[in-house]
Amino acid sequence: MSDVLVEDEVLIDVQGAVGRIELNRPRALNALNLPMIEAIDPWLDRWTADPTIKAVVIAGAGEKAFCAGGDVRAVWEAGRRGESMPERFFRAEYRLNRKIHVFPKPFIALIDGITMGGGAGLSVHGSHRVATERTLFAMPETAIGLFPDVGATWFLNRCPGELGMYLALTGARLKAADVLGAGLATHYVPSAKLETVEALLASADWSEGPAQAVVDHLLDGIAQDPGPSEQARHARVIDRCFGQPSVEAVLEALNADGSDFARETAAVLRKRSPTSMKVAFAQLRRGVSLNFDDVMKMEFRISQACMAGHDFHEGVRAVLVDKDHAPIWAPAGLEEVTPELVERHFAPLGPRELILP
Repeated sequence: MSDVLVEDEVLIDVQGAVGRIELNRPRALNALNLPMIEAIDPWLDRWTADPTIKAVVIAGAGEKAFCAGGDVRAVWEAGRRGESMPERFFRAEYRLNRKIHVFPKPFIALIDGITMGGGAGLSVHGSHRVATERTLFAMPETAIGLFPDVGATWFLNRCPGELGMYLALTGARLKAADVLGAGLATHYVPSAKLETVEALLASADWSEGPAQAVVDHLLDGIAQDPGPSEQARHARVIDRCFGQPSVEAVLEALNADGSDFARETAAVLRKRSPTSMKVAFAQLRRGVSLNFDDVMKMEFRISQACMAGHDFHEGVRAVLVDKDHAPIWAPAGLEEVTPELVERHFAPLGPRELILP
């Protein structure tokens, strides 16, 4: 892929004292590929070291998506060809997620539109996440035989109650008020006012105080109330049912609840990859006690096990390639997913482990 195309897919600019990153694949819903990751990464290093840069903004081109996720079809195709790109993709993506997590300056993500999977990794780890009326957030990986990654172990475990486990297993979609309630966004601003947000940042007086306080004051001044959270209405059911000791027990609790919400949720789970759900369940439970770097190392191990397994390749085929939405999971049922199979997803990788600074 040429340098020119990389520049076209990621637009870099500086406005005042603010570095700006724009994901520029609107026809692909700004899906994140390896060249885009490699284009963004060094700019964060440069802006960290540059005292004239006080904050960074990241946005997506077009009106439909901030970032609909990693370009998993490209990963799938490379894997089928036996190439090394899938390993390089996850390694580079997770390192970028960490770089955002530890970025020492305000990092403002404008999550206007679809924000899923890899898009969450580019936004939730930053200091400020601005949702709009078009925001649609999800971690839908269990539907394609993958697992909620890009640091989801970290941020889903910090959602209220058992909401994180619910999002991990079901891939449920959240709108702006839900995303704020989950702590995944920090502010709500109508999409029509995002240009104003960027203009205010570009013209801000950074001498007024610490950069974090300047951004807080600016966003607090323009933010609005997104209204009530629909998801909050189901918090009691979610906490009761998804706080169980196993995925099987989650389904039993949902079946016993009897509400329309519980019945619909159980129907969703029955369509997801049984292996992915059990791995995601173990991932979140183990991740509660891990620091961020250990979370990312664990997720890298899981990613490589998924690449070597069956369900990811079948899930991408069914959902993104053939689009028959009829994946044939193997194992086909939860009862067939043994503890040994789950444990293999967490096995050390030796010299292939993810190394972080």
